[in-house]
Amino acid sequence: MASTERTTGLTDLARVGFSELAQADAGLAELVETLGIDRAQAAAPAATAPDPDAALQALLWVARRDPAALRLAASDERRWAQLWLLLGASRGFGEFYGRHPREIGKLEGGADALPSETELRETLLSAVGAQDGFADDGSEDAWVRLRIAYRTQLARIALFDLSHVAPEAVLDAVAAALADAAGAALEASLCVARTRISTDGPAGQFSREQVDATQLAIIGMGKCGARELNYVSDVDVIFVAGTDDESLVSESRAVDIGTRLAVQTMRGISGVEIEPPLWEVDPNLRPEGKQGALVRTLDSHVAYYERWAKSWEFQALLKARPIAGNRVLGDAYIDAVQPRVWASAARENFVDSVQRMRERVTDHIPQDEVAQQIKLGPGGIRDVEFTVQLLQLVHGLSDEAIRQRGTLSAINALVAEGYIGRTDAAAFARDYRLLRVLEHRLQLRRLSRTHLMPTDPDELRVLARATGLADTGAELVSQWESIKREVRDIHVRLFYRPLLSAVAALPAEERALSEDQAHDRLAAIGFLDPPGALRHIRALTTGLSRKATIQRHLMPVMIRWFADGVDPDYGLISFRRLSERLGDTPWFLRMLRDSTGAAERLTRVLSGSRYVGELVEWIPESAAWLDHEEHLRPRSGVALQEEARAIQTRHRSIEDAARAVRALRRREVLRTAMGGVLGILSIDEIADALTTITEVTIQATLRAVRRDAVPPEDDALDFSVIAMGRFGGAELGFGSDADVLYVYRANGLEDGRASQLANALVAGLRQHSEDLRLPLDLDADLRPEGRTGPLVRSLDAYAAYYRRWSLSWEAQALLRSRGVAGSVKLIGAFTDLADAVRYPASADENGLREIKRIKARVENERLPQGVDPARHLKLGPGSLSDVEWLVQLLQLQHAHAVPELRTTSTLRALDALAAHSLLPASAVERLRHAWILASRLRSANTLLSGQTSDVLPTDRRKLDGLARLLEYPPHSASQVEEDYLGATRRARRVFEKYFYG
Repeated sequence: MASTERTTGLTDLARVGFSELAQADAGLAELVETLGIDRAQAAAPAATAPDPDAALQALLWVARRDPAALRLAASDERRWAQLWLLLGASRGFGEFYGRHPREIGKLEGGADALPSETELRETLLSAVGAQDGFADDGSEDAWVRLRIAYRTQLARIALFDLSHVAPEAVLDAVAAALADAAGAALEASLCVARTRISTDGPAGQFSREQVDATQLAIIGMGKCGARELNYVSDVDVIFVAGTDDESLVSESRAVDIGTRLAVQTMRGISGVEIEPPLWEVDPNLRPEGKQGALVRTLDSHVAYYERWAKSWEFQALLKARPIAGNRVLGDAYIDAVQPRVWASAARENFVDSVQRMRERVTDHIPQDEVAQQIKLGPGGIRDVEFTVQLLQLVHGLSDEAIRQRGTLSAINALVAEGYIGRTDAAAFARDYRLLRVLEHRLQLRRLSRTHLMPTDPDELRVLARATGLADTGAELVSQWESIKREVRDIHVRLFYRPLLSAVAALPAEERALSEDQAHDRLAAIGFLDPPGALRHIRALTTGLSRKATIQRHLMPVMIRWFADGVDPDYGLISFRRLSERLGDTPWFLRMLRDSTGAAERLTRVLSGSRYVGELVEWIPESAAWLDHEEHLRPRSGVALQEEARAIQTRHRSIEDAARAVRALRRREVLRTAMGGVLGILSIDEIADALTTITEVTIQATLRAVRRDAVPPEDDALDFSVIAMGRFGGAELGFGSDADVLYVYRANGLEDGRASQLANALVAGLRQHSEDLRLPLDLDADLRPEGRTGPLVRSLDAYAAYYRRWSLSWEAQALLRSRGVAGSVKLIGAFTDLADAVRYPASADENGLREIKRIKARVENERLPQGVDPARHLKLGPGSLSDVEWLVQLLQLQHAHAVPELRTTSTLRALDALAAHSLLPASAVERLRHAWILASRLRSANTLLSGQTSDVLPTDRRKLDGLARLLEYPPHSASQVEEDYLGATRRARRVFEKYFYG
């Protein structure tokens, strides 16, 4: 029977959380006997203790030393439960009460309320008998009394913390109480120090009057200064000395006395005495660090910060607060350094230095600790704190509302002022609280400074019970890993915002857009219409809405970025239109604020390209692409084809289908234009993308038109579209026409009916591809007989024409023909027909001479009147026309024998000419360079102005705009002009030698 009872008892012990069951059973028996209480009463609170074994061990230790003290606690059910809770969370407090059992009686009421700052100071000052700044006892016993009193108050704070079901909810209050307790301890220790160094004290050197006349302010830094301290943390301090009466104590003497006071004060907290130290007092954030004087005057501090301080020192001062000593001197210190703190972000490379410092902190973590670091590791507490501090320091240059000491209060201010999105802020604050709760429970465990997540399963189980965040250690680790990932993601997005560097680099006069100075400033940085710019700025930033608030923060930086662009005025008005089109869409402003570069990219595309600006106004959602470079790269032809076919499935009406296809084309051309303006795409990628988009557009439109125009009974008709010119060569630029031929094959239909249907297809294709927003000109002027010939012919008609009437220029035109839409079989047949014409076994010398005569006539007759030939990008000497005609002449001569020349691409043909020594490599390189540069300038001309033009402008501002689009540095108008004229001169010499020679 006894065995059964014992087994049942052990099972109950395991159920409430004991691990060492036999020891627990024996320990409870001893506790019951010592205190004279029944077993059920003794063990009832064990289930609430994070570590019942540790709690029981501590209770036994106290019971053996002072059973009366513990018996008193056990007589009150609530106090007994609180004692189990505290000792089960903290072996450190078990050891403390083992040394001082009578202090248990002072726990009463600890779970109900935190001690106030006043209560903490009065209690700790009373412990050392402080009066008028001096302790009644300068012996080491006073320090022992101080440390005992401090830990007693710390136990009250811990009990309040542990008693809450959601400890993260009371984190702010608990951390503030811990900071207040630290300040009170330093104040009490300073009183002991004053007594100790006075002549009647054990370390006496100075008269009581001299010590009394010496001012010493203790400035709390870091978490203590911000009132967000841990249970056991280094308390960072700075000491400032001064004098009340220079007739008693000179300033230099005050520094000497202050230094002795500082040393003794720190010893009272951190020195090795009978009672263990409380925590480390760390004065190493002082000027010059460990090498610097421990104590300085206020003037000495200010002089150092003005001349020598590094960026990290100002970051540290962000949280500075007087916590002990002379309050007037402490306040004067804060008043002196705060303006410098909030101006520090304007220092050169400030943002970069803070970012590098955070990385160095991570790099210096021992490799075997990185994964366990709650504080310093990736996704840890420091990621939150560094992010918040950097945002504060940068934006606090001009916004006093975010100048907060505490991390959580700063997050609240940053979200209220629009610098952080609500979602990110809520996640950051929540995760920060949870990480701090983990840190607190780890430090409570042994009242020691630690930030490492345990790996031992038993310790993890205890930590899970102590935090209340999870039921098991494994669940706690999983939750912690999830928190780390979320923190790291937000940290990387916010901490490395390009916007931060841009804001910090703004000149002081541009940080706030004041009405009085804005007009002149806008004119000075490049706006041609300052009054207009001011109107747009006011429209964007006026009001109390969150949208207006965020715009006010963004605008100074974006104005500077617009000013760095080609056309700031147009960029700003386009941005206003875009903002109005998007209205209160939450993602837009959030993206500009939080993205890794979207805001700057947007200013570049809007101020650098009217072509983009006009399309963005109609496709405002395209702004989202700027957040990810991959969204600015062309979509594949397969993806576009799938979307185009889906359009045909969704839309039965030809009008609806054509409208959807036009929308697809506008969107994809805009995507390509953005990629081109931002330098993401090369000229080859742009040409490929524009060609693919045009092909897909024609194919999709043709399918929709055929469905509408060709009855099922006439479906035997074959119809195809043949690309010509730059379209055929897959060399389209922005603003290029799409040169085409139309061909059909009757396949048994009556000839008249087939011709009628083919003409209907052409008419429908031309009608439904028209786009007033983004014109697509299907130009059929390269067809046989030119504009006077039929718009569409049968394959047989083409064959008959080319057999009898084909002219040399038509064979030349066919060199770039390529089927792009319609019947694949018909395209193959047309290609065979074209090959016979364009790749003759032997070139017709008369035909070649005719091509040369036509080229000369084109140069004389087709150039627009009044245009400088040297500046014409298409027909000018050494430009596109020269290169293409020379290549095509050589193709007519040699393509039959050299298969590599059978290409519609100018650049691939040049490669083949060089590879087969039909042109010297140096000549090919000159032709290639001129052709590419002319092609890029032609597209850039369209992007810049929004209008198609083949003339290199003479206006220096426009030239500079073209240069910027070609990725020249600012103010390169002359350079791009010289480069183009030089390249075309060299190409012209090659052309004349090999074309006419």
